[in-house]
Amino acid sequence: MESQVQPKLIIHGGAGSSLHGKGGLEAVRRSLHTVIEEVYSLLLSGATASEAVVHGCQMLEDNPRFNAGTGSVLQSDGQIRMSASLMDGALGRFSGVINISRVKNPIELAQFLQNSPDRVLSDFGSAELAREMQLPSYNALTDLRLQEWIQERQDNFKSAMAGVVAEPELVETSNAGRGTIGVVALDISGKLAVGTSTGGKGFERIGRVSDSAMPAGNYATSNAGVSCTGIGEDIIDECLAPRIVVRVTDGMSLKEAMQRSFGEANQNKRDLGAIALDVSGAIAWGKTSEILLAAYHDGEKIGDTLEWNDSELIGYC
Repeated sequence: MESQVQPKLIIHGGAGSSLHGKGGLEAVRRSLHTVIEEVYSLLLSGATASEAVVHGCQMLEDNPRFNAGTGSVLQSDGQIRMSASLMDGALGRFSGVINISRVKNPIELAQFLQNSPDRVLSDFGSAELAREMQLPSYNALTDLRLQEWIQERQDNFKSAMAGVVAEPELVETSNAGRGTIGVVALDISGKLAVGTSTGGKGFERIGRVSDSAMPAGNYATSNAGVSCTGIGEDIIDECLAPRIVVRVTDGMSLKEAMQRSFGEANQNKRDLGAIALDVSGAIAWGKTSEILLAAYHDGEKIGDTLEWNDSELIGYC
């Protein structure tokens, strides 16, 4: 019988420049900790890393506070298009959907595609797959996101992107964040998986592809797993998730790999964040933005990064 390892878990709900009021901070903390508690208990009960990741992503997609699934931002034409991907580190297998509309949980399609010969589908293929899976049509629009879009439309979409956290007190600052959700899990068998889902950056050109459905933003092997958040173009330019994972595979500690990679990203003036786990159970997070909305379970307790705003680029435990 395989010896069991202590499961580890880290999740994120985006990164950005401000959480404004304490109300926003406490509400986000409650949301993230609720997901951690439920998903960690799944891992303890023997769920695989992939199952835990999908469940965590579904919970975050279903929370209208975050920019993924319900609560996704609107693109320049007022439509919601979501992207998500899943990577099973043990299998070394990546799958995802790009610019899918009218489904509740894009991560479910990514999960279905894990066993398909065609593992990444764009908008038309994703819509066809949703029909094949007989997923009910779903409208992910919330009033707050609609108000945000109307406000930006009046200003001719001058904002770089929509806010990551949909809170009434945050809508006034459209640059409040870079929205994505992500989950990285290590299960009792010592296997890793990672999932990432997003509604995009908001107000973008139709057809724009985010990093969330690319290995650049979501990558895992049997050695490490990384989910990214921030400006997708910056994450793609750094090829951030694979860069960190490959460094761990080549012998760096997770801490060293994160430190090196975030040092480079900072030097290149990128705006991004990431969460990571390695097979030894090390947990790490990093950001070049002001805040990172992440929470984790280290096997003993829950912690988060919501009030981590010192000058350090990375944190770990």
